Amino acid sequence: MKPSFCIPSVIAALLLLALSPVQSQTPAIKGFPSAVKKITYLSSGDQSQQPALFFTPADISAKRPLLVALHTWSGDYLQGGGKTYARWCIDQNWSFIHPNFRGANWTPEAMGSDLVVADILSAVEYAKKNANIDETRIYLIGVSGGGHASLLMAGRSPKTWAGVSAWCGISDLAKWHGECKKSTQVYWKNIEKALGGDPSEDPAIKKQADDRSPLRYLHSAAGVPLDINHGIEDGRSGSVPFTHSLHAFNHCAPTNVMGAIIPTDAIEKAWQAGNADTLPDSLPLADPLYGSLPPVYRKISGNTRITLFQGGHQIIHLAALNWLAQQQKGQPSEWEIKKVIPLKTSDEETQSGK
Repeated sequence: MKPSFCIPSVIAALLLLALSPVQSQTPAIKGFPSAVKKITYLSSGDQSQQPALFFTPADISAKRPLLVALHTWSGDYLQGGGKTYARWCIDQNWSFIHPNFRGANWTPEAMGSDLVVADILSAVEYAKKNANIDETRIYLIGVSGGGHASLLMAGRSPKTWAGVSAWCGISDLAKWHGECKKSTQVYWKNIEKALGGDPSEDPAIKKQADDRSPLRYLHSAAGVPLDINHGIEDGRSGSVPFTHSLHAFNHCAPTNVMGAIIPTDAIEKAWQAGNADTLPDSLPLADPLYGSLPPVYRKISGNTRITLFQGGHQIIHLAALNWLAQQQKGQPSEWEIKKVIPLKTSDEETQSGK
């Protein structure tokens, strides 16, 4: 007996198959765990869709910390250095987002612009809508250009963050422009391309540079747990003089408290000498989290700490991530690491300004 077919049923099944979405495996992102996905989100800055990498634990029954990790000066959201942050978040059951914030810092839209600020804050909003985020534990981290953006965001949106960890960041773009020209670092060209001119020659361009620099806003960051770090060799073997972080610290410190600020002449002497010997009021320096790159100077003022370490233009992930894990919004900065959380992979690495 020949099988019988119901023609309408066959047609309906074929239509259903044709209309069903094709299930495909998201291609792996080079260097990142497979659980990390590419996403886009709406930026409040210009209503454009902006790309990012995103991870959130599958179990959404509990609120999770969020780590917002920022790429370096010439990088973008696919930068391989972000894998260390992603792996930490996967291991610790945190959520993770790695926004593009307009990519490399040589266009007007990038380099600390209002669009950059909007992109980063909109990335936080995306994570809050698409994951179960503990809003008392939203953290920000970056090195080099990411350090610049981290310092900037600490001042531009202090109420967002439970803790900000900024490493080797540029705090004054106009000053760095001149330093790069003097040292033949190419980044002065990036700054002029983004601003449309030389900040040392045009007051309007200088104002743009100041508007995109953390120093303009860091007085507002005094209530944010802020850990500023810089290698003492940076600016000679690296691209950003360590003085940028010392001046950033001063802009967070209260001006009416004796000894809260590092004297400007002491900062200049430290730069000329290439060491921290002229810097006053250093705290005890033993800190195993810094490993083979120990602190050579440390000072705390309120919720802000500055650490110069025996290194160059780099981040020490173990120190940065363990410090962030101790912080909670609405609480004073917690400097004592009660329990060290090890990195499960050998992810300590240098991320340069390039």
